[in-house]
Amino acid sequence: MSLMQNNRILLVDDNPAIHTDFKKILLAGKNRIEGLDSAEAILFGEVKHGAGPQIEDFELESAMQGREALDKVKHALAEERPFAMAFVDVRMPPGWDGIETVARMWEVQPDLQVVICTAYSDYSWEDMMSRFGRSDNLLILKKPFDNVEVLQLAHALTKKWQVTKLADLRLKEMDVMVRQRTQELQTAHDRLRSSEERFSKAFHASPIAMAIHTLAEGRFADANEAFYRMTGFTREQLIGKTAAELNICRDLEARAWPTLRSQKSVRNIECAMPSADGVPRQALVSLEIFNLGAQPHVLMIAEDLTEKRKLEGELRQAQKMEAVGQLAAGVAHDFNNILTIIQGHATLQLSVADLDHDAADSFRHIASAADRAANLTRQLLAFSRKQVMQPRRLDLNDLVRELSTMLPRLIGEHIHLKTELARELPPVFADDCNMEQIILNLAVNARDAMPSGGTLTIRTSEVKVDDDYLHRVPEAVAGRYVCLSVRDTGIGMDSATRDHIFEPFFTTKEVGQGTGLGLATVYGVVKQHDGWVEVESESGKGSRFKIMLPVTDKPADEAPKAEPTPRRMGSGRTVLVVEDDPAIRALVKDILIHHHYRVIEAADGEEALALANEYRTEIVLLLTDMVMPRGVSGRELAARLLLSRPDLKVIYTSGYSPELFDSNLALEEGVNYLPKPYTVEVLTEMLYSALELAPAESAAR
Repeated sequence: MSLMQNNRILLVDDNPAIHTDFKKILLAGKNRIEGLDSAEAILFGEVKHGAGPQIEDFELESAMQGREALDKVKHALAEERPFAMAFVDVRMPPGWDGIETVARMWEVQPDLQVVICTAYSDYSWEDMMSRFGRSDNLLILKKPFDNVEVLQLAHALTKKWQVTKLADLRLKEMDVMVRQRTQELQTAHDRLRSSEERFSKAFHASPIAMAIHTLAEGRFADANEAFYRMTGFTREQLIGKTAAELNICRDLEARAWPTLRSQKSVRNIECAMPSADGVPRQALVSLEIFNLGAQPHVLMIAEDLTEKRKLEGELRQAQKMEAVGQLAAGVAHDFNNILTIIQGHATLQLSVADLDHDAADSFRHIASAADRAANLTRQLLAFSRKQVMQPRRLDLNDLVRELSTMLPRLIGEHIHLKTELARELPPVFADDCNMEQIILNLAVNARDAMPSGGTLTIRTSEVKVDDDYLHRVPEAVAGRYVCLSVRDTGIGMDSATRDHIFEPFFTTKEVGQGTGLGLATVYGVVKQHDGWVEVESESGKGSRFKIMLPVTDKPADEAPKAEPTPRRMGSGRTVLVVEDDPAIRALVKDILIHHHYRVIEAADGEEALALANEYRTEIVLLLTDMVMPRGVSGRELAARLLLSRPDLKVIYTSGYSPELFDSNLALEEGVNYLPKPYTVEVLTEMLYSALELAPAESAAR
């Protein structure tokens, strides 16, 4: 049933005549009395074209007692055909009276419109209100009642019920809409709050420094912890201030704000930032405009470039040092070839028995000068990390103790030498000659930095490199290290000097007082030992050099066996000499012929292979340079010859360190490796050891 058409009325009265009267009044058709037509016309107006009034018939049900009326109300509700109104008589003996009946019906159907019909003053209006507690659904009809009045009440109250129900329905719909909208708003609010919370957490927890400015005045409104750490400011110092007031990117507003006010972003502005430690920091700043609380604000993102610039500088320095090292190694290698010729011919001539005294003296000067030049090339190779090393298990404390007896004579009486050696210092795997060279070079530099005297302190200690250490020293590697510290109380160095001290030929000394290779050699040697150098120095406050060398777990070497003295040479044995430098090849040939060897010479590996095939059974020893043209190296040449001649003795020679060659090739100086430059004595001694000693002692590879 449509709520808009509910004309159902319940009549509750114990008098059957009353029921008949109500039917005549309310029901349409033949039962309606003629006198009502005029009343309906008065109530509802005449219908045009002569038609009768357009009113709807009522659906009337009757109940004689209150309990019956209540049952009908319940039944109607169950069928979803509720009554719109009820006419209820006050006096209905026996059982409930009208007031009790209305109260019971309202308990079941509170929206039922009720008309109390009474001929007596059984209850006053005040009594009924005190009983019901409401009056919005209640009217009183006095008996005898007027038919028109009954009809008016029926129409008015059924319409009222329909309007009320429709209003309730609309209210419920509105309530649902309000609840739905409220839920949507609450959800949107929760999402916004969650989004703001996520932004706040991400903003404050971000490792990237960020801050928020007002666009109008450029004042700080907020900042995250990373920004406070980078700048060194507290929240109280920062909030409300401008960047210019705090010396943060002083010209930031002039450079960026005009662009921001035109609603454009600003990207990658480099500017200076203050810092908590007082060291100026460089930052890369980007700015983005956004609304915060309906007001335009600016998000500042600052990337600290200080460490990046430092690492870039260190990389450039390392690349420069590597390039210079490659150049130095190439120069040293070529120079060693020249020195080999000079030194070889000088010593060869000195071996002539009837040599003139003056000529012999000249050759000795030539050989001595070649030795000094060879020392210079060794320094170049040390800087370039390509010198020959013979590392062993070494206790730096023992080395410092040995040198401490000699150093006072080197540095002079005006400088006090002090040693502080750690107890139970772990060993390192190092070349003892290289370590001596490091200490001597640093001691000489310290002496020159203290012309008026001072204190030179050499200290050893064990250092464990952890994450904090790695953060402070980027070139460090985690692990256990021995630190050799050399400290002076001299004039110190400024930052500009510190940036260049390890470059070869850089020196602050006057012309003729130094080669500029001392610290470059230290740097190269330490790098070749898988360590690094740290420098601390300020003008007027002295300098400290820290040499960091990794701790080793390699066992100690066995004591070397004494070398035998050669008794006879040559004996016509055939030696294949492979050398791409014709001058060196000629020198070696002369030396070997002079010592009664037969020589077959080749300029490269390909030629040597052809000659070896021709003189297969005659060649007893191969003397070959490691690096040669035409693609066949000395290592490859020896390997191919040893396939067919496993008993062939091999001696390798080069101006480079053996560590640069195949790690599977065991090279040992004085046994199967001859570094350039070399003397006649060293060359002939190695030939004798390889050919005359027992195979177990010769160790030829």
